Amino acid sequence: MAPRKLAAGNWKMNGTTASLAEVDALTAPEGCGVLICPPATLIAAMAAQVQGGVMVGGQDCHAKASGAHTGDISAAQLKDAGASHVILGHSERRADHGETDAQVAAKAGAAHGMGLTAIICVGETDAQRDAGETLDVIARQLAGSVPEGASAGNTVIAYEPVWAIGSGRTPTAEQIAEVHALMRERLSARFEDGADMTLLYGGSVKASNAREIFAIAHVNGALVGGASLKAADFAPIVAALAAA
Repeated sequence: MAPRKLAAGNWKMNGTTASLAEVDALTAPEGCGVLICPPATLIAAMAAQVQGGVMVGGQDCHAKASGAHTGDISAAQLKDAGASHVILGHSERRADHGETDAQVAAKAGAAHGMGLTAIICVGETDAQRDAGETLDVIARQLAGSVPEGASAGNTVIAYEPVWAIGSGRTPTAEQIAEVHALMRERLSARFEDGADMTLLYGGSVKASNAREIFAIAHVNGALVGGASLKAADFAPIVAALAAA
């Protein structure tokens, strides 16, 4: 078994009902998964509308199944709305909400319990890279954020250099390759099927650099932000991945 290719779009806090028209132009090519993670308000409507094998996911979930957690959403509720995946531990959640590795791991466990695929995000800040701490940070986040029940069937890992997200800056191919090689090594050592886990790169991925990024060893797809909001921008990235 080889890692499955996946082009995942993270709409973040963008999109209204009118935005749903964008998914009409998307289809999943042979051997390549396509996923859109819209705001929670759009998940059910999008899940009812997508076609051509396109999947829908959430952007976060609570570790608990239910309860007095105003404003939160559970893995069961995501599943009920039609989601198949959920993004967890995104750098914006870690920074804006103080999420820890342990909390991310608990959320991933909850997602797995509901049959959702957890897309667990890791990545270093500008200061951490400048201090030469990148690989240590990634290794620590992998160890703490990925629960014991993870497998190639229920877990995807996304490397997002925090300093590249939305900045227009992209790490060199060598920098991306170094981190993805470390992730593959650590996951393979810890999990029986770690060699088959899908590894995504995220951080200012666009049509103009997608082909180069997908040529890097152990890069099995991308977690795309702004370029996933419009089908005209996202479809070329999907095509580049399918051709890789």
